[in-house]
Amino acid sequence: MPRTSRRVLGAFAASAVAVLALSACSSSAGGDASSGGDVTLSYAIWDENQKPAMEEIAAAFEKENPNVTIDIQVTPYKEYFTKLQTAATGGSAADVFWMNGPNFQLYAANGQLAPLDDAGVDAADYPEGLIDLYTYDGKLYGAPKDFDTVAVWYNKELFDAAGVAYPSAGWTWDDFTAAAAALTDPATGQYGVAASQYGQENFYDSIAQAGGEVISADGTKTGYDSPEALEGIELWTDLIAAGSSPTAQQMTDTNPEDMFLSGKVAMFQNGSWAAIAYGGNADIADKVDVAPLPAGPEGNQSVIHGVGNVANAKSAHLAEAKAFAAFASGEQAAKIQAETGTVIPAFDGTQDAWVDALPQYDLQVYIDALDTAVPYPVSTNTSAWTSIESEVLSQVWSGAVTPKAGLKDLAEKMQAALDAEQK
Repeated sequence: MPRTSRRVLGAFAASAVAVLALSACSSSAGGDASSGGDVTLSYAIWDENQKPAMEEIAAAFEKENPNVTIDIQVTPYKEYFTKLQTAATGGSAADVFWMNGPNFQLYAANGQLAPLDDAGVDAADYPEGLIDLYTYDGKLYGAPKDFDTVAVWYNKELFDAAGVAYPSAGWTWDDFTAAAAALTDPATGQYGVAASQYGQENFYDSIAQAGGEVISADGTKTGYDSPEALEGIELWTDLIAAGSSPTAQQMTDTNPEDMFLSGKVAMFQNGSWAAIAYGGNADIADKVDVAPLPAGPEGNQSVIHGVGNVANAKSAHLAEAKAFAAFASGEQAAKIQAETGTVIPAFDGTQDAWVDALPQYDLQVYIDALDTAVPYPVSTNTSAWTSIESEVLSQVWSGAVTPKAGLKDLAEKMQAALDAEQK
């Protein structure tokens, strides 16, 4: 949701703006009325873990609409937006597909998405921040499907063996770093935490916890030139320097989440999407639990983000596509997602069932994180500056440049990219 973050950062290049603009002008629009006959709608998603719930949602829609068949297409996240860009350019994108915040404005601005204001989506049923995320030029183009916040997963066996108390509400950065040190054992290759270069799961949160921001609320100014941003970054680089985390190279050679799953890392910050995956992993399901993020100088803020269901404006079955996009984010679909423990549904009043679906974990911490959550940082063409962010911060994480020098460079380059968006 690499998300920066694995889950929510698309693979767009800056040149996609021109490509999508061209395709928006050259493609013919889909019809606005139902075809009246049998219809097959393609539905593109990126998470295999969520496919069973999406199949159940599709079946519920098909029951209410016997002439419609939903064909679910799963593409791994790392290829999803590259494939979508190519399909959208060629006029062959799915009828309905998942969208995320970083890529949304680019597609909406270039006529790739159909407005859903007339599809029965009531903005009052969803968190305001998610409605705002999927609104462009006064129109709602994405029906919020779910939301995710961030918390700390920890290995209880490793904590018990080291005699370290489990993390709990009210713990701080100091508690976090002290626990990481106590849980590190160089002799066995065990580390206290994986200080990975992940945005949503790690440094976007800590920057907010220090009182800073990645980008201004209007998406026009970088926040990387502040002392608060530096403090948020140094939380992670200091953990690597202290030996409490694997090095950047080690986390490049081996996925840091795999280190956590194999018992080589005691703590791993992750989004709420991890719950169903960990609960279904026989190797670690009974060994782990989840706790709130540690609090920095300004609190324990988590970044909030959410997937939206969108309808392809060029769909040959636009009426049905819009209807399914709305249904797949509606109350019935939300209950299916919640009761299966798949993700936290965005539809208000359905979140408790998600918490109850996996009672062995303290999943309420993800819901409680809403109280202090901050929006995922986006702009009109988010990928134009996140590519810079990734390149510069990789040098910081590796130790090739200091955090202070790296953030100065990043702030200058990011601001130039944002200024270019406004021209």
